[in-house]
Amino acid sequence: MRLAGAALFLTPALLIAGCDETRPRPQPEPSEELAFPAADRPVAPIVSSRWSTEEARDRLNEADTVMNMADIRPGTTVADIGAGEGYYTVRLAARVGAKGRVLAQDIVPEVRDALAQRVARDRLDNVSVRLGEPDDPKLPDNSFDRVFMVHMYHEIEEPYEFLWRMRTSLRRDGLVVVVDADRATENHGTPRALLKCEFAAVGYRQVAIRDMPSAGGYLAMFKAEGPRPEPSAIRPCPNRPRASATGKPMGDE
Repeated sequence: MRLAGAALFLTPALLIAGCDETRPRPQPEPSEELAFPAADRPVAPIVSSRWSTEEARDRLNEADTVMNMADIRPGTTVADIGAGEGYYTVRLAARVGAKGRVLAQDIVPEVRDALAQRVARDRLDNVSVRLGEPDDPKLPDNSFDRVFMVHMYHEIEEPYEFLWRMRTSLRRDGLVVVVDADRATENHGTPRALLKCEFAAVGYRQVAIRDMPSAGGYLAMFKAEGPRPEPSAIRPCPNRPRASATGKPMGDE
């Protein structure tokens, strides 16, 4: 499978020493000149790199269920955003195989380093590890069939800028896969209607949403469509979406 920016996928021997090395990625204009709207919602603090134990999650068949829903197969290229200790990273690596690629990203240097050590120790040759930023996942352009965001979306302080910068990393038919709990962001979840609205504000269409009890909530998938909006044209979503004429919250219809 063709991989844009393949040099960014490092061998295990280089993961620890070189995982901060990134090839410059073109930006439309200097970041300081871009003005993105603030999110109209609280942001959950990052309290742990672990949502649950890996053994407990495997007993519920969480990763296999999510990967099946997301159609992860041999040769797929995946970004695992907010990878933490690597629960999904190692399982994605096994699923995509030698012809696939996984880029695991986290914004906490210590967490990134620990995951890089795990990847090197387990000799996961199809995985690289990268340090991202709170408002920019730092992903190479036109590189991913799937971008995973599992139990972390509610921790993003600048969702509109984050999603805007992430858009260019998707391939033509690429999808963003979000797993989260259906509760207020300050309680470490994201209401479904709010998630749909925030993605739509940056030009993503929700293509699927399914209950995901084994992962604590739901799984939603989004596809980028149309031109990427100018940052000044992005309109923030209300934390509690207004009701439509049918009485349902906007975004649930």
